[in-house]
Amino acid sequence: MPTGQLLRAGALLALLALLSGCDTGRGDDPGPGPLPDGVSVQFVQLRSDVASRQGQVRVHNGADEAIQVGDVVMKDDGFPAGSRRVNEGRTSTIAPGRTVDIRVQLAPADCDASQGDTRVWLDVHSVAGGAAASLPDPLDVLGPLHDRECRAEQVADAVALSFSSFIPSPPGEPAALTLTLEPTGDAAARIDSIHSTNLLTWAGDATIHPLEIAVAAGDATPVELTLPLVPLRCDPHAVQEDKRGTVFTLDVEVGGEPGTIELPASEEMRGAILTWVAGWCGFGSP
Repeated sequence: MPTGQLLRAGALLALLALLSGCDTGRGDDPGPGPLPDGVSVQFVQLRSDVASRQGQVRVHNGADEAIQVGDVVMKDDGFPAGSRRVNEGRTSTIAPGRTVDIRVQLAPADCDASQGDTRVWLDVHSVAGGAAASLPDPLDVLGPLHDRECRAEQVADAVALSFSSFIPSPPGEPAALTLTLEPTGDAAARIDSIHSTNLLTWAGDATIHPLEIAVAAGDATPVELTLPLVPLRCDPHAVQEDKRGTVFTLDVEVGGEPGTIELPASEEMRGAILTWVAGWCGFGSP
């Protein structure tokens, strides 16, 4: 392996160990340096990336010369395994004054740890050993994501939730979306209500549909609820550009603590729902 790659690989190991509270024992390791002057980073997440659990490390080059950025790793206590660049091995050239979003696949949440400050390591080719920096999260994505995923894990200990069927309807009538709850028998939880999405709502103009299902430890009988679904909007671009229209928010309670979780429809069901919305609204298939 070329010397530069060895230095960057060693720096990555050093950063990951440092963030994990461990000593690498590599006395010859230069470790990561700071970002070049004028270069800044932050974490963002687009709506299209929510379902795939991805995000972007946004790199702005305010320097006078172009920089090249290879691999990227972001890490904190809440996601300790490290979130890495989706296209590992790819290099992005960022011209002066330009901003580039580098996509990362988010690591699994560690529910035994609290979400903390996030740091990022970038393989900046002009910096021996790469560069490390604190990674601001101005849209406050990571903390709430950690909370939701850990709450969903607690709910899953008590009950498996899924959208098990969808029956489309003629225009003007509600479709039938079936929510299935399968208790595990191992824990307790409450599923209080389900919210509209940016594309779908409930018959009767209710933005929140009550469910009021209490699951107790020892329960084993599945429950099926049929939800009366109608489009919230009928502009064609809302269907054609949909990213979050079939991801539903549920109000839940676990251990006496209220909160929310997200439950997406499957990709197959998502396609069926979007096709139904297009027909219901009278503008054909999306």
